[in-house]
Amino acid sequence: MSDGSMFLTVFSIILQVFSLSIGIYYLIVGITGFLPIKDKNKKISDKTHKFALIISAHNEEVVIGNMVESLKQLDYPDDAYDIFVIADNCDDNTAKAAEDAGALVYVRNVPELRGKGHALEWMFDKLYKMDEQYDYISVFDADNLVDKNYLKAMNERANQGFKVVQGFLDSKNPYDSWITAAYSFCFWSVNRIFQLSRYKLGLCCELSGTGFIIALDTLKKLGWGATCLTEDMEFTMKLSLNDTRVAFAYDAVVYDEKPLTLKQSWRQRVRWMQGHCDVASRYFFKLIKKGIKERKLSCIDCAVYLVQPIRIIATGIITFFAYAQTFHPDGDLGFIQLSYIFGNSWLWNVIVILQFCYTPFVIWYERREFKPKMVFYYFTYILYNFTWVPIAIQGMIGKNKTEWSHTKHTRTISMEELNRLNSK
Repeated sequence: MSDGSMFLTVFSIILQVFSLSIGIYYLIVGITGFLPIKDKNKKISDKTHKFALIISAHNEEVVIGNMVESLKQLDYPDDAYDIFVIADNCDDNTAKAAEDAGALVYVRNVPELRGKGHALEWMFDKLYKMDEQYDYISVFDADNLVDKNYLKAMNERANQGFKVVQGFLDSKNPYDSWITAAYSFCFWSVNRIFQLSRYKLGLCCELSGTGFIIALDTLKKLGWGATCLTEDMEFTMKLSLNDTRVAFAYDAVVYDEKPLTLKQSWRQRVRWMQGHCDVASRYFFKLIKKGIKERKLSCIDCAVYLVQPIRIIATGIITFFAYAQTFHPDGDLGFIQLSYIFGNSWLWNVIVILQFCYTPFVIWYERREFKPKMVFYYFTYILYNFTWVPIAIQGMIGKNKTEWSHTKHTRTISMEELNRLNSK
């Protein structure tokens, strides 16, 4: 065997063991999301906490009115929450639309510091100086709609003593296109097999950019400081390093608008990957060190999540060689497939079946509905997943870029319309 073939063989085994090991770990953790594990977190108070609901909005005049209106309809005492909108570097009528809808509007014009993270840090500083005192802040995006029970569910978690809680992220336009369907399938799965499973296991859940709460005393103590392209991920890692667990509130539902086209989606996901790789480069080894030294599985779990871009690229390489060898005249490029090792054993067949059935099962279980279009969209969802490979590579190359890519929203839908669609 030549040196080149030997290298490729060793490289192939390392890649596949790495990818398969993380996949098995996620599978084992994810199964917990289906188990009837009783919530051991006891209520420690019956307080009706006061919330500052904050929406960061950049040129969002099309959607901001419906978002504010959905917050005004929350089933929670009117005097126990206020709605704030940051009109961040806007050149449209976002501020007026938000004010007309009933929000307290703060206009920010700092063009040299663009992005949601900077806008939130600016607004938090203003909250600290207000005469009105809030127990928690809750962060949203301008294109969201919020279920009426959101604050009730979050208040329950607050009364269990949690300082940071992520809500259930759903889609308000799941079937507008194959791209919105792919996003929706992804987030429905994440809620069940990532967030809920980690909450049940006592691990740190992940902040998802919108629909989460933070206690003001925790925010003041740790400081925000999350101003990269994925400020939610950065702050999650900061919390984990400071022994603050992110909990999950399954009943606190926020509906997010998904991009309609592949072009819009590509730009958004490249930004996510750039931020992901940036955060990984700064937090991975810190989390591993703390996790091993203090025996904190939660830190190790967060670190494993940070290597996801590498796993995506590894999976892409494995898939490429699998097809390349299939059509190669000799059928052998030196890239050893683990399937060859297992042969046609029952274990490998079970793994293959699980791979293709697991995600559809999760989606059905989460939604408890079946629509014919879901079958078609599942196959396009597979294509969507393959696009993550070049996006991950692009994100890794551009991890030091900090230019914010804004997704323009043209789809407007009210909470009443959404409720009618969901009842069909």
